[in-house]
Amino acid sequence: MASSDPGLREQIVSTLSGNPWPVVTAQGGADALGKLESSECDVLLLDRQLQDLDCDELVKIVQAQFPGIEILELDGKTRSVVGSPKRWTAGISDVFRVLERLTGVSRDVSPAKSEQRSPAVREAGWEALPGMIGEAGAMKAVYRVVRLVAPRTTTVLITGPTGSGKELVARAIHRLSERADQPFVVINCAAIPEALLEAELFGYTRGAFTGAVQSRAGRIQTAQSGTLFLDEIGELPLGLQAKLLRFLERGEIQRLGSSDVLCVDVRVVAATNANLLDRVEKGEFREDLYYRLSVFPIELPTLAERQGDVARLSEFFLGKLSPNRSVGLSGGAVKALEDHQWPGNVRELMHVLERALILSDGAPMIETEHIRFSPVALRTGRQSASKGALCA
Repeated sequence: MASSDPGLREQIVSTLSGNPWPVVTAQGGADALGKLESSECDVLLLDRQLQDLDCDELVKIVQAQFPGIEILELDGKTRSVVGSPKRWTAGISDVFRVLERLTGVSRDVSPAKSEQRSPAVREAGWEALPGMIGEAGAMKAVYRVVRLVAPRTTTVLITGPTGSGKELVARAIHRLSERADQPFVVINCAAIPEALLEAELFGYTRGAFTGAVQSRAGRIQTAQSGTLFLDEIGELPLGLQAKLLRFLERGEIQRLGSSDVLCVDVRVVAATNANLLDRVEKGEFREDLYYRLSVFPIELPTLAERQGDVARLSEFFLGKLSPNRSVGLSGGAVKALEDHQWPGNVRELMHVLERALILSDGAPMIETEHIRFSPVALRTGRQSASKGALCA
């Protein structure tokens, strides 16, 4: 919760106390950006009357640097929830209702209460993970192994196709671990140029290179006592792999430009949609690093392998994409969604539903004609149909 008003911060903390949304407070926009870097947050509650940064400028920075975070701006004059995906405005009295929509978590269903109310489900080992939806057999197996490994410090390698929810699983591992109150730090190994990636990971000292006007801690050190999520680990440059291996084996890092060795306590969870063994055979990925990362591998199923979850996921996404509008799916629309092969997996489903909401033009029901798949997905579907699969 970011606000320059200590009274408002106190009010929000008091309002949300005892509910399933732990609150981290920030004294202003700059403080909020720093805490977003080092903390695990799903929603940013933002007071528009900031003293240090312009609210609209802060929103642009957050949307660019933290695209997965929802932004809820607090406005005492607003009586209804308004906005667009990823940015909402609501009055303080609406905070509960909007958080339930944005997070998919009801205020009266805390993890502790869920554990108390569903012993049969818990004993079966398939209770859904925090932030995840689905009861397909393939997902139940994922839930079970995640709950087994989460309390440990074991390094985990999550594999699966693009859009299947690898980061959600990584966050669930963190939330279910003893490190849940510590930072969850994400770095996408494919999104940062190789020349900058080493500095981002390990940090640097003042004067280490042109432009290094002050020392800076790297993402690994920022994750101290918490969890470091290395997304797209298959894209890590070969030259950095040896340095990452040293950190994994010894828990030691060196900032660029420094000979000092720093000891860190960080749990590592990595993810990739690539076949790392193929890359090992091609000499693109170190074999010793692969085995160090894959101490406990978790493979996520495609959405096509969990079609029974499509309707349930669709309902959740519709509520998230349109929190101030009640909208349903016709039987034909549900069938079209369930028959599709989903080459883009859960992420593609969310995009298809966002497109359908626009095409429905405010109608209370999404019909079959509102369901439009991308050209690539349609071509994939037609190819699959020739092998006996259904295609919408």
